[in-house]
Amino acid sequence: MANVTLDYVGNLNRETLDSANDSAYAEGAVRGLSEAVVRRISGDKKEPPWMLEHRLKSLKVFLEKPMPGWGPDLSKLNLDEIIYYARPGEIKPSHNWEDVPADIKRTFEKLGIPEAERKYLAGAGAQYESENVYHRLKEKWGEKGVIFEDMDTALQKYPDLVKQYFMRCVPMHDHKFAALHGAVWSGGTFIYIPEGVNVDQPLQAYFRMNAQSMGQFEHTLIIVENGAQGSYIEGCSAPKYESPSIHAGLVEVFVKEGARFRYSSVENWSRNTYNLNTKRALVDRNGVMEWVGGNMGSGATMLYPCSILRGEGARADHLGIAFANKDQIQDTGAKVIHAAPNTSSKVVMKSISKNGGKSVYRGLLRILKGAKGSKAQVRCDALLLDDHSISDTIPDIRIEENDISIAHEATVGKISEEQLFYAMSRGLSEDEAIAMIVNGFIEPIVKAMPLEYAVEMNRLIELEMEEAGAIG
Repeated sequence: MANVTLDYVGNLNRETLDSANDSAYAEGAVRGLSEAVVRRISGDKKEPPWMLEHRLKSLKVFLEKPMPGWGPDLSKLNLDEIIYYARPGEIKPSHNWEDVPADIKRTFEKLGIPEAERKYLAGAGAQYESENVYHRLKEKWGEKGVIFEDMDTALQKYPDLVKQYFMRCVPMHDHKFAALHGAVWSGGTFIYIPEGVNVDQPLQAYFRMNAQSMGQFEHTLIIVENGAQGSYIEGCSAPKYESPSIHAGLVEVFVKEGARFRYSSVENWSRNTYNLNTKRALVDRNGVMEWVGGNMGSGATMLYPCSILRGEGARADHLGIAFANKDQIQDTGAKVIHAAPNTSSKVVMKSISKNGGKSVYRGLLRILKGAKGSKAQVRCDALLLDDHSISDTIPDIRIEENDISIAHEATVGKISEEQLFYAMSRGLSEDEAIAMIVNGFIEPIVKAMPLEYAVEMNRLIELEMEEAGAIG
């Protein structure tokens, strides 16, 4: 299906994604959330007092805030049955793949992470359950002052820098799952790019859940100083179980004056996972923030990357694909807040619904008073592959300034008999014709991804199309 091929993703299949390792380490793990669990996390990681205090305040906020009353139904997510913290043995982050335990290393090898690092990446990290198992930055970037660490290590090595930015972009009071994250976060990625440095190879981290009823709460903190540039790729997956799991990670990106950063992610959690992730960027004068994302898995997703354009001339581009198959709700979108003059944004979101799946675009576009000369474009395109799938568009546009330009467009369509007939008259089978049409539909998003992830995205969509037949 893909127009390009690479060996390390060419053999990707559902078995690779859904297979699980032994998880005896989780059998005695505490289920449910309490102050004791929070204190254990902080104690195991030997955190400074201020972080424990932050965790305990977040726990209090979490217990006080209600569950969201909108979006996908979360009633089957029993938070008292979740394992919030599990360590897969006595593992310390390593800079050498050979030091990673054999069964964990095999999992990441199947997913292609070591090979991708060798061929394409400036650095790579890997997290398994609540712990980072591998992290390494190529030497030439370290010599230029770039920092690429897992968050637990960054907190130990750069405590003042972490404290300056940690949950300043997304505070604990933002919503219930931000507070939950603030209480139980573990692992994640810390990136610091010094002023004027252009990291022209992507940095990457891959997050893997393994045990049943697990929760993963990695924290990603990225600081891009004045005039610096970089990009980051995030991959996520988990085996398939009957009981619910939860992913409530949090991403904070600080794009300083004249800086540029691209954040690409392919989230392919299993159908029993509730993906309740939060991503947000603060963009200063003439800075550029780019979000490129794909959501393939999870039974229910609530994810709306946000850009706050707080400096004059700042820009944000949001590109995303969501694929909703049987028993899936992909409630995704984007939020852009224009808080300064002459800012600009472009949102392009594509969704595919199949076998009764439901996709929702939920977006916020806000132009604050004083943001004169701002320009914004929003385009949402939905493709339905049968008569019983659903697509909704829920835009929220708030304008507080007159001297601005806004365009919003939304389309919903199906694959027509004429399109199929034309493609099949050229010698394609029905499934091949549908695949070609779908590939053309998602092409604007896929081509914005790094090559190896564009291939993976195409392959994941192909797997979804193969499941229970191409057109449901």
